[in-house]
Amino acid sequence: MKRAKRMRDDHGTPSALSRRAVVGGAALAALTATGAAAGTAVAAPTDAADTAGTGLPWEPVPLPEQRPVTEYQVPVAGGGSLWCWDTGGDGEPVVLLHPGSGSGESWPYQQPVLAAAGYRVIGYSRRGAYRSVAGTRAEADTASGDLDTLADHLGLDRFHLSGSAAGGPVALDYALGYEDRLLSLTVSGSIMGVQDAAYLELTEALQPDPFGDLPVAVKELGPSYRGGDPDGVAAWLAVNARARTADAFPQSLAHTVTWAALETLTLPVQLVTGDGDLYSPPSIMRLNAQHLRAERTHVVAEAGHNPHWEQPAAWNRLLIAFLRRHGARRR
Repeated sequence: MKRAKRMRDDHGTPSALSRRAVVGGAALAALTATGAAAGTAVAAPTDAADTAGTGLPWEPVPLPEQRPVTEYQVPVAGGGSLWCWDTGGDGEPVVLLHPGSGSGESWPYQQPVLAAAGYRVIGYSRRGAYRSVAGTRAEADTASGDLDTLADHLGLDRFHLSGSAAGGPVALDYALGYEDRLLSLTVSGSIMGVQDAAYLELTEALQPDPFGDLPVAVKELGPSYRGGDPDGVAAWLAVNARARTADAFPQSLAHTVTWAALETLTLPVQLVTGDGDLYSPPSIMRLNAQHLRAERTHVVAEAGHNPHWEQPAAWNRLLIAFLRRHGARRR
């Protein structure tokens, strides 16, 4: 697909993405004292497994100090604007797509770790999420179209893309339209937006009424994490409470995501989910993996729908190893 000419923006304002800005208020004090859990990963049967749970008491780890970032407001079609932060540098870019329950604030455990590993780390809020402007729905682009606009705005050529939960369908939609722009794709804790009737019937059966009325933390965070790190749960809820703005609206995808469509992708793909994910349990992830050239599939122990937050040590390790296998210099 032909792409517009890349243009690097020079109007970003340098700033530090402070821990207070990331996790907010009283939850910050609790989180910096105890952090989120250092987890272990259990791979799907197709992989060599990491060490599973040790049986030791839950030991949360402190939130890492955040790296300085440059913040942008990236204009998008229909009068919208995407809040974006960028660690900068000469490393390969990694763009992080947040869950629907979160925003560009959802990555405090990834930002400094990926930057320390040598990557240029970029996170942003989609339309109607924290600090972004939704704009006019009738004139808005698709979420994947917005992502391509953002990539042009930041002067990205090829980059790694990682989408979590509701960020997963956007990531897959982007791959279907702009595969030549991606070095790799990671989809984590996501039902992936697949529209095949059999798949929809299966996934809807996993969430019978009154599932939708449950508290968001119960739906999205695993019971082990909720029991092991109440302060981390409070911090996650603080991000969630700020995540959606009053003018938010759902964006359509540019493509219909089907198993047949996924089978056309040729780029390296990694799938990750938590063993306690109520939306995308390991069996669902492996079902989708059959329709992708998925090099790696992983199940993160003692995590729910947000393993990047609940078990960041395990999740970061999986992502960095995958990025290193598929960096531009390895091609």
